[in-house]
Amino acid sequence: MNTKKLHISTIGCQMNVYDANQIAGVLAPLGYSLTQDIDTADMVVVNTCTIREKAEQKAFSALGRLAKIKLANPSLIVAVGGCVAQQEGQAIVKRMPHVDLVFGTHAIFRLPEMVRRIESTRCRIVDVRLSDTIENDTVVVGPLDTGQISAFVTIMRGCDNYCTYCVVPHVRGREASRHPDRIVQEIRMLVGQGIREVTLLGQNVNSYGNKEALCSFAELLARVNEIEGLGRIRFTTSHPKDLSEALIQAFGSLEKLCHHIHLPVQSGDDLILKRMNRRYTRRDYLKKVQRLRTVCPGISITSDFIVGFPGETDRQFQATLDLIKTVGYDGLFAFMYSDRPLAPATAFSNKISDAVKKERLQTLLDVQRQITEKRHQKMVGKVQTVLVEGPSRSIDTGQALATAPQTRWSGRSSSNHIIHFTAPDILLKKKQWLTGAFVDIMIEGAYAHSLWGRMLNEPNGEPSSKGDTIVAA
Repeated sequence: MNTKKLHISTIGCQMNVYDANQIAGVLAPLGYSLTQDIDTADMVVVNTCTIREKAEQKAFSALGRLAKIKLANPSLIVAVGGCVAQQEGQAIVKRMPHVDLVFGTHAIFRLPEMVRRIESTRCRIVDVRLSDTIENDTVVVGPLDTGQISAFVTIMRGCDNYCTYCVVPHVRGREASRHPDRIVQEIRMLVGQGIREVTLLGQNVNSYGNKEALCSFAELLARVNEIEGLGRIRFTTSHPKDLSEALIQAFGSLEKLCHHIHLPVQSGDDLILKRMNRRYTRRDYLKKVQRLRTVCPGISITSDFIVGFPGETDRQFQATLDLIKTVGYDGLFAFMYSDRPLAPATAFSNKISDAVKKERLQTLLDVQRQITEKRHQKMVGKVQTVLVEGPSRSIDTGQALATAPQTRWSGRSSSNHIIHFTAPDILLKKKQWLTGAFVDIMIEGAYAHSLWGRMLNEPNGEPSSKGDTIVAA
């Protein structure tokens, strides 16, 4: 079989990163292998996102640039996948004649047959069919990057919540959960390839298995926790209304479950939450935050916020700021509201001006920055166990490393804090020793987005390639 080069441009969320890996996996039997060089590719896939307006604009810009490449290489197959493909469908091929294939969010496992047809007949195909069930749950693990120690695993797709600002149910369909056996099988395969940490993905992982009468999400976590060789478990995204007591208790009982939860709240005002169709109140949310911190003291909590939702008053925005201060988040993602096609809020009146939205966003980010800096400062002098991801990206790891007195590494704590640290001189010539290892770090410096420390435990013998914990000598 002739080797063909596949280039995938991934735009947007973690779900798209996972989907890109699946795309590479299903196309591998056709002879496609990944390349970073778009100019030499036989097929280019732009994997798109439409959750935010900026991501959608970025997707169309990427597609526009491909027209020139296709002109120089007419045999190139140009494909568009993801949420923009699902949303726009036929409109894309009408707007962009150089695009050969538009495939929706449920069409990844139909890709091989479509690509074969295009290769043989040079036809143009649009497939944006949605299904209420997962039609194909074949376990596919695409190629992993060298030294990769963390991976995403989708446990469900779609969403049934229909928040008024959100397009997800319209482009990813209704909720459908994968069978737990397939999920466990996929994670075991990843662990066998050296993966130490998995992040379970879903638009609302808290409702996993409800429609299909499968196990609960807390029960799934317990099964994943038993997988030998796996070091850590994370998950996202978690809808507050479905955060169960059993899941809260899992943070205190499952040793591999990281002490971090991303719990999007979007607003601190009850009326805005109601208009967003979030189906919980500020009080409900704060009660669950309190339960999490009771069961797992020190748990890191992060969140999402939307500023400038239609009709949001200054008082309601102040309620959001007050919630941020009350919870004391470790970090958050904040966005200015923008109309999304098919989302009900697009038709809402009393839109907020861009100037006001920008001002509110900056105010919110300034408040959170101060909170984050204070929380980081409190970590100075404490020890954190870090899963090492590799040499720190903040420095040159090439020739400069060979002459440096110490090598710098980075990784994440259980609470999802990025920690850079120094390692002993003995590791200079064997810098791969630490990748995938768990090491204890004394925190000595705190910054806006990361922490700095030094490694406490000298290596006692050579850690295995799969990242055995380094223990004190």
